[in-house]
Amino acid sequence: MQDLKVATVQANQVWEDKDVNFANYERLLKNLTGVDLIVLPEMFQTGFTMNSASLAEKMDGKSIAWLQKLASEKQAAVYTSLIIEESGNFFNRGIFMKPSGEFAVYDKRHLFGLAGEDNFFSAGKNKTIVEYKGWNINLQVCYDLRFPENCRNREIEGKPEYDLLLYVANWPERRVKHWSALLLARAVENQCYVVGVNRVGTDANELNYNGSSLVITPLGEIISNHSNNSESVGHTLLYAGELRETRIKLPFLKDVDN
Repeated sequence: MQDLKVATVQANQVWEDKDVNFANYERLLKNLTGVDLIVLPEMFQTGFTMNSASLAEKMDGKSIAWLQKLASEKQAAVYTSLIIEESGNFFNRGIFMKPSGEFAVYDKRHLFGLAGEDNFFSAGKNKTIVEYKGWNINLQVCYDLRFPENCRNREIEGKPEYDLLLYVANWPERRVKHWSALLLARAVENQCYVVGVNRVGTDANELNYNGSSLVITPLGEIISNHSNNSESVGHTLLYAGELRETRIKLPFLKDVDN
């Protein structure tokens, strides 16, 4: 395992306009070099919309192609989510795109009933942990953050199941205190790094988003905190040695209930 350089992209999202959002990410990332992983907000090219039938793409659609191009150009993995249609079902699907064009998928398991997401999307059934540059990375989407039971880290054959939790979100400002508190809790209880990337701006439902994107160490220390209400690209180094040292000094994961 090597240290991992992460770019967190806190962006405004133009409602349901894929091409405009593509162009905005390209502007924000124009000068980005030398990172291993780029994290974009949930439903990165549409905003958090329930118009699944009209905006969904297949896995060979233009948005997947755009993510492949970005990963290849930057020689970095990219994680985000978008609306995918498969066998007549719609998913809020996380995509972890590697520079090679290979990818892993994670279908959001907890659908946000308060917004009616469960009326328009099908829930995922399985967790996804992807290996990248020696790190085992657990993929999550927004509302999943409120359900710690499905991301509980544990030792398997003497090794923690994963090292990094990724959350991509459209998390409204009115509940942003919950966002920050829960991200901190997930880092400490699972002895892992946590990256949470949220959007800014106002969507068509007049919900305000102030960002508050965070990167947190296994000891619960915030090492990246984006300014509220502004677009920005953060650069954070995740230290493999610090992760190992924390787990050696505080071997809590071996005591987790199975």
